[in-house]
Amino acid sequence: MKDAGVTVRPYTPADIPALIALMQAMQAHYRVPCPAEALIAADLAALPPGNGILVAESATHITGFAAWSLQWPGPGLRRGLYLKEIFVAAPARGSGHGRALMVALAALARTQVCARIDFTANAADAKLLAFYARLGATPDPRRLFHRLTGAALDRLAETDS
Repeated sequence: MKDAGVTVRPYTPADIPALIALMQAMQAHYRVPCPAEALIAADLAALPPGNGILVAESATHITGFAAWSLQWPGPGLRRGLYLKEIFVAAPARGSGHGRALMVALAALARTQVCARIDFTANAADAKLLAFYARLGATPDPRRLFHRLTGAALDRLAETDS
């Protein structure tokens, strides 16, 4: 898919170094720790079935990515596509790269017979929320995002059934 001088395509193993750099930039942007490059590379090389990454590229380099996975069941027992991460490098923001990734995701969702795309967004990021609103996305007030991590995840996993 090509839009505004941006090409969007599935990632290939040759993209791993560029994706690692973008993922490190994303972690720095969100001010969260980043795993070692070798771990990121290993995970990228072994994506589980039903997961994928689209990359946005300009004529010279990869500018962004969208990581997704298929979900089932969704409403009406239909498939859904879950957008886990979308990130565009700072110099390319506002120039159509994020929109091109979302357009390609929507087309992918349709080819995968998905009824919807689900994703979360930082409630305090007004620019991001405005971006999603311009695409036609609406928040679902009936849903809350939850997470089990760290010690809580460990305690639950160690609980006798």
